[in-house]
Amino acid sequence: MKLQLIFLTLFLTLIQAVEAQVKFEAKVSKEKLGMNERLRVDFEMNQDGDNFTPPNFSGFQVIGGPNQSISNTWVNGKRSYSKSFSYYLSPTRRGKFTIKQATIEINGETYKTLPVKVEVTASVDKPKDGNSSDVIASENLHLVAEVSKSTPYLNEAITVEYKLYVSPRINVSNWKELDSPKYSDFWSQAIDMKQLKVRNGEYNGEPYRYVVLRKTVLYPQKTGKLNIEPLTLSVTVDVPTNRRDFFGGRLYTSIDKRVAAGNRTIRVKPLPEQGRPDDFTGAVGTFEFDVKVNKKVLSATESLEARVSVFGNGNLKLFDIPTLSVPNGLEKYEPEHNERVRTNLSGMAGTISDTYTLVPQYKGKYPLPSLSFSYFDLKTESYKRITSDEIIINVNKGPEGNTEVEGNDESNETFKKVVTQVGNQFRFIKTDTTLTLVEKKYFFKSTPYWLALTLPLLAIPVFLFLGKKREERKSDVKGNRVRKADKLARKYLSEAKKNLGDQKAFYIAMEKALHNYLKAKLSIQTSDMSKERIQRLLKEKNVDEATSIEFIALLESCEFARYTPSSGSAMQQDYDKASRVIAAMDKRL
Repeated sequence: MKLQLIFLTLFLTLIQAVEAQVKFEAKVSKEKLGMNERLRVDFEMNQDGDNFTPPNFSGFQVIGGPNQSISNTWVNGKRSYSKSFSYYLSPTRRGKFTIKQATIEINGETYKTLPVKVEVTASVDKPKDGNSSDVIASENLHLVAEVSKSTPYLNEAITVEYKLYVSPRINVSNWKELDSPKYSDFWSQAIDMKQLKVRNGEYNGEPYRYVVLRKTVLYPQKTGKLNIEPLTLSVTVDVPTNRRDFFGGRLYTSIDKRVAAGNRTIRVKPLPEQGRPDDFTGAVGTFEFDVKVNKKVLSATESLEARVSVFGNGNLKLFDIPTLSVPNGLEKYEPEHNERVRTNLSGMAGTISDTYTLVPQYKGKYPLPSLSFSYFDLKTESYKRITSDEIIINVNKGPEGNTEVEGNDESNETFKKVVTQVGNQFRFIKTDTTLTLVEKKYFFKSTPYWLALTLPLLAIPVFLFLGKKREERKSDVKGNRVRKADKLARKYLSEAKKNLGDQKAFYIAMEKALHNYLKAKLSIQTSDMSKERIQRLLKEKNVDEATSIEFIALLESCEFARYTPSSGSAMQQDYDKASRVIAAMDKRL
C-alpha cells in the first residue's frame, strides 16, 4: 500500500514538472522565400519572462516589430499562458541564412531559442505572406463566372452564373457590388434572385460553401470573339488570427477583400449561309407560327381582327413578325403589338403577336394570302419555314364595288377575283335640293349690335385681371421652371415617337422626357436623381408601387439601350409604357 502511494506521488510530481517546463522557441512563416517576399519570425514562450534579447537578423532588414501579444486562458480549471514577440523581415540578398538564438530570463534562468535556417531565392511572380490576413482571404475566397456554353450561335441564349466560393476556414459577413458587367455586345436579361441559398460544393477538389449571387441570360449580337466583363465585389471577410479570447476561442479580424470573376471569352459562330431563306429575319430557337381571324363572315364597315403570332423558345424580342398583306377593299390599321414573354435560365419563352384591325368596304370575298415565317432551329442546326393557310373573308352585306382583289391559289400563283357592282355606285348621293327663302334682318339695334358695343367695355377688367396674373406668373421662378420642364417632357416624348426605329435618337429623347417630367412633378434636378430617391418621392406623393416600378424600369431601359440593341417592337412597347405610366402618375401628382 505504501509502495503504491509512493509511485502515485512520484507520477503526479513528474506531471507537474512537465507542465511547469519552460518552452521558448523561434518560429518562421516560411523556410524558403523570394527577394520580394516578407518573413515573419515569432519568438514564443509559455511563461512570462524579462530581458528579451533578439538576434541581429543577419541578411535581413527589420521592417516591423517587435509586436508583443499575450494569451492567458483557463480551460477546465487549468491555466494556459502564451507570450510572443513578432518581427517582420525583408531579405537584403539571396542565399542561405540562419536566424540566430534569442534569449530571455524566466524565473532567474536564461533560456535560448534554437537557430532556424532560411533560404532566400530570386524574386517570385506572386509574392505571398502566408500569415497575412489578405493572403489567407485570397486563398480561401473565390468569385467564379460559369458560362453555360462557350461557342454559341449568333442570337443563341447562354447563361452566366456568378458563384462566390468560401472556404470553411473563413467567414463572410457582408458583400456589395463595386462594378457590374455591361454586356455591350449582348442582349441581356438578369434572372431575379429572390433568395440567396448557401450550398456545399467543391472548388479545386476541396470542400467549399458557395452561393449563386447572380444569373444572367445573354444573347450575343455579334459574331467572333466576345468578352464577358468581370463582376467585381467588395467582401467583408473574417479571418482567424493566432490570438484567443479569455475562454480560449480563436479571435478573428475583419478585412475588406476585393474579388473579381475574371474576364470570360466566348466564340460566337455565325448562322450558316447555306439554305438561308430570303424572308429570314434573325429568329433563332424553336417556334410555331399561325395567322388567325376572329370572324370570317361579316358585313361591310364591320371590323374583324387578324392576329399574326409566333410562339416558342428563342430570341422572341429580337426579330420582327411577318407583316400581314391584305387585298384591295380591306382597310388595314396599324397593328397592336403584344409580348407575353418570360425569361428563365434556358432563355426567352412565350408568345409575340401583331393584331390587325381590318374593315371591308364592299360586299364580296377577300382572300388573306398565306404568310411564311423562317427560323434557325438550334436542335437540327438548320433553317425551317412555317407557312400559314390562306383565309377567305366573306362580306355578305354592303355596297358592291367594281374592285379587283388579289390572292393566292394552292399552286402559290397570284390570281385576281372581280367583285361585280350592281346599279349606280353613286346612288347614295342626293341630287335634289330644297331651298328656303331667308328673311332679311338689319344689324343696327339688333342683339349682335348691342353685344359688339358693350363687350369691349366689359373686357377691360378681364384684361387687367389677366395681366396681373401674367405678372405674378412671370415672377414665379420655381413655377416657371416646373412648367417649362413639363412642356419639355411633352416635347421630348413627342420627339421620341417621331424617332421610333432609330434606337439612339429614340432613347435619348425618351430619357430627356422622363427626366424633365421628374423635374416638373417632383422638383428634383437631374444631378440629384437616383432610383432610391425617385421611389421615395413617388411613394410620398401616393403613387402606387406598380406605377413607380414601371417608371424606374423605363429609366433602366433608356440606360441599357446605350449598350444593347433593341428591336422596333421593343421601342414601340417602351413608348406605349411611357405614355401609360405618365398618364397614371399625372392622376396622382
